[in-house]
Amino acid sequence: MEARAAGSKAARAGAVGTGRPVGIDLFSGVGGMSLGFEQAGFDVAAAVELDPVHACVHSYNFPNCKIIPNSVARLSGSELRSQAGLDGRPVDVVFGGAPCQGFSLIGRRAIDDPRNSLVREFARLVAELDARSFVFENVKGLTIGRHRILLEELIELFESLGYVVRTPWQVLDAANFGTPQDRRRLFLLGVKQGAAVPSYPSPITAGKGDDASLPRGPTCFDALSDLPNPENYPELKTSDAVRLPKEAWGVPCNYAAKMRPLEKESWAFGYVRRWDPTLLSSSARTRHTNISRRRFSSTAPGTVEPISRFFRLSPDGVANTLRAGTDSSRGAFTSPRPIHFAAARCVTVREMARLHGFPDWFRFHATKWHGARQVGNAVPPPLAKAVAEAVAEALGVQPIRPNAIQDLGDEVLLSMGMSDAAKYWGVPVPIGKRDRKSGDRKRKQHEIERERLMLSAA
Repeated sequence: MEARAAGSKAARAGAVGTGRPVGIDLFSGVGGMSLGFEQAGFDVAAAVELDPVHACVHSYNFPNCKIIPNSVARLSGSELRSQAGLDGRPVDVVFGGAPCQGFSLIGRRAIDDPRNSLVREFARLVAELDARSFVFENVKGLTIGRHRILLEELIELFESLGYVVRTPWQVLDAANFGTPQDRRRLFLLGVKQGAAVPSYPSPITAGKGDDASLPRGPTCFDALSDLPNPENYPELKTSDAVRLPKEAWGVPCNYAAKMRPLEKESWAFGYVRRWDPTLLSSSARTRHTNISRRRFSSTAPGTVEPISRFFRLSPDGVANTLRAGTDSSRGAFTSPRPIHFAAARCVTVREMARLHGFPDWFRFHATKWHGARQVGNAVPPPLAKAVAEAVAEALGVQPIRPNAIQDLGDEVLLSMGMSDAAKYWGVPVPIGKRDRKSGDRKRKQHEIERERLMLSAA
């Protein structure tokens, strides 16, 4: 409770009087968009995240941000503003990716479907906060088929609330913005009527299928080759972190040097964190069977292993879209981490983070399940930063590089389970436990292989 009170006090101090524009992150997760906007020169005053485990990790990485572990549906703009310590101060941007799932039968608007209620709540809070601008992020599937109806209705809703949306909207690929991953997301950019509307950022690196006029972006080799091999360290069988001497690290390329980060410029316009660069974190080892390792070894880089369906990274290519798996309410399926290009194993959470554009000081939950889920759910920070820079330019904001160095949070926040995290925040557990009563038995790997051999021979 004392740690939470101290964090709240720090959040209020960090949100006011810096001269930097103010942002609020809705549906924040661990903070991929928070980090990108901070690096572009914004102070993220508050982050709203229902999952208490994600909220703990966000709090660790953003010690001066007010964490609100609640549903956006239970917040008003005035309450959010008060909790963030923003009374009397304008909100420059609200950003986030509201989940949207359902589509109604004939006769009902898609945006009125109860399963899409969080989309409306996002728009409501933008208006209630009187935000100067907003960034709405979502899956590219929202632009296809009947899903597009919801997108069109959302634009109409923003317009009815006094905002102008940049059209035509665009789907942006993280690979076009210096990230070694093919990940495409929809972004809606909007401002209050009468203000300059942001333009979409222009690609700076080549993605899949792009012409040769764009420079080549970082590859999987660039992202991972300097990281120590976790299988050399027994400590990582029981922990997600180990301190290593300087000689354990390889020589980083430009991209990896930014991820370390080795130069002050690597922090962009974000706050420098006080951290331990000798720590290899988020690197818990996975216990693969010999059968799995044999299958992984025989899988060519850039192809999919046929049984696990895991993609094997190519050293001179980019990663496939890193996915989050599912939470406990939907079966608790583990994130399908890709296979390393040079080793017969799945990548670690830290290696996923490198492929996603998260710097090495940024920590994730100590378990592989939560950690991989947190990476896979996040917007890659370099992509978020590019969008944030476009918003800042339209708002006429000149970014300021802060002088303050921030301490990271208490490491206890990185290992709390759902119940402990909910208790820490003083909220009920929001996600149900996995139903283990189906009666289905998980097949062994040798049984799966035998079944596939029989099918191929038939």
